[in-house]
Amino acid sequence: MNNNTTPPEIKKNEVHDNTTVVAMKHLKKSFGNNDVLKDITLQINKGESLVILGKSGTGKSVLIKCIVGLNVFDDGELSIFGQDISKISKPELIAVRKKIGFLFQSGALYDSMSVRENLEFPLKRQQQTIGDDEMDAMVKEALGNVGLSEAIDKKPSELSGGMRKRLGLARTLILKPEIMLYDEPTTGLDPITSKEISTLILDVQNKFQTTSIIITHDIECAKRTANRIIVLKEGVCFAEGSYTELENSGDSWIRSFFE
Repeated sequence: MNNNTTPPEIKKNEVHDNTTVVAMKHLKKSFGNNDVLKDITLQINKGESLVILGKSGTGKSVLIKCIVGLNVFDDGELSIFGQDISKISKPELIAVRKKIGFLFQSGALYDSMSVRENLEFPLKRQQQTIGDDEMDAMVKEALGNVGLSEAIDKKPSELSGGMRKRLGLARTLILKPEIMLYDEPTTGLDPITSKEISTLILDVQNKFQTTSIIITHDIECAKRTANRIIVLKEGVCFAEGSYTELENSGDSWIRSFFE
């Protein structure tokens, strides 16, 4: 990313707001006989950047998909913005989901559309009364936020892997979500581009005061972005703390993530 648009180093927010935006109690999710989430109890505060670590197959992506509604949990409680999502009406649930942005590993871009059209698509779906001039301004603002203003008329296939990640983030941010879910945001990227994406996550958090939940295997991404880290093991929250606390844990299995 051009350092003229994003500072080379952006510090993590200090979380001073104790407002809980996501709360889970004894959350469970199985697929057939495979108990993926066995007992998850977790609170996430407004403005916090939470990183979730764990070995492959431990339920990290399943957990955030339960938050956005792509997976329906089997038992327990899940409240978002103080609303128990298993007990609210469908219109209320849709309203809650509109406040949540999800950056998929692939970016979930439409290769047949231009960059501009990719960003217009969610606006047309969720804000059908928006005028052309306002839409154009929102698209340009979103691209400017991720340093992609010059790519507005290109196709996603013309962009590098890092640029595609940034485009996927711009398309999510254009709807101004209050919670951002990141599923392996730096997977497949070189170290320099991974650092740029991690910096961009912090930039977004600082600028828009979003709550970020980040699934990653990239320990450098975790170090740069996390206010708090939880480690999943065998379907439960096995450990919790800051990067430094977990890096110096007395448990050798936990320390193995940081070696």
